[in-house]
Amino acid sequence: QVHLEESGGGSVQAGGSLKLSCAHPPITKTYNCFSWFRQSPGQERRWVASIQVDEGAVRNPYYEHSVKGRFAISEDLTSNILSLQMNSLKPEDTAVYYCAYEPGAWVCAESSTYYPHWGRGTQVTVSS
Repeated sequence: QVHLEESGGGSVQAGGSLKLSCAHPPITKTYNCFSWFRQSPGQERRWVASIQVDEGAVRNPYYEHSVKGRFAISEDLTSNILSLQMNSLKPEDTAVYYCAYEPGAWVCAESSTYYPHWGRGTQVTVSS
């Protein structure tokens, strides 16, 4: 089991910003996918953004349409931290946010079922 630990959640007013972090062990696989998901009460866990780390290079960040242009996913391979910068937050962004890791992935999946490793989640609350 790969240990992932999120931090950076909190409460913010609409229009504000938060940055989530996910600490993880050094990457040892050639192909890897890191993603962020979120889950609101009574809803299924939904994909937010993904980024690939292939042969030591970070590439292909992509986003769910409702967060594109507001959120930015990044990976710092020197500190082994996955981040999600969230700007222009809206009340509908309120959820528990999870980082997820799929080692060996050539392409990042948007379905949570493909990810064997998960963090415990961090709460983000956006008030109107």
